[in-house]
Amino acid sequence: MPQPRPPAAPGIFAEADAWTSVLVRFGLLHTATALPTGQWFVQHHPDTPVRVLAGPQAVLELVAAIQRRTYAPERPIR
Repeated sequence: MPQPRPPAAPGIFAEADAWTSVLVRFGLLHTATALPTGQWFVQHHPDTPVRVLAGPQAVLELVAAIQRRTYAPERPIR
């Protein structure tokens, strides 16, 4: 049985929503939709499975991972 999660900090939903809008606009996510349960449906590309994220904090963790992958400095060739 899933454990109840503490309520999200004020403003975290708006931050997650803003970031997902930017990532969708720039094509780094195909879609991200908040559900009334607090969960989010996220899909990277139209032909990939939909992921269910637990809440806005999980969305922000995904956003951070996408940023790290997108903006990681290139490693020098040895």
